Amino acid sequence: MSTLLISACHGPPACSAVHTYLFVDGLDVVARSDSRMAGVDPKRLLRPGGPLYPTDMPCTVEVAAQERPEPGPDRLTIRVRLRGGTVIWSDLMYPGVDGRPIEEVRFRLEEYVSEVERAYAALPGQPLGQ
Repeated sequence: MSTLLISACHGPPACSAVHTYLFVDGLDVVARSDSRMAGVDPKRLLRPGGPLYPTDMPCTVEVAAQERPEPGPDRLTIRVRLRGGTVIWSDLMYPGVDGRPIEEVRFRLEEYVSEVERAYAALPGQPLGQ
């Protein structure tokens, strides 16, 4: 099973826009997938019942968009589904630590949902946020 860590950049003055970081097993999925991309707004991605919350019906989730217009895909998507007590992200394509492509990762449901909720609660303006 993989581990998930979610964090957010709160925009200016640190950078030009608010965006989400998704780390799987310590690797930045967005940056390793396409360095031209930045994670989408965390309030959109992490909201309760939002796109990262798994359901039995698989869904495609936009997790990043291209920061600068350049040739190539302008969106990064993953497929999220729930199978028993496991959350599965598929349709991935980023290099692992050993350089081999990672196409799918699996998380324990309880740990995954706890991390999404923790990251959402940490956003400014949330009842438990800073």
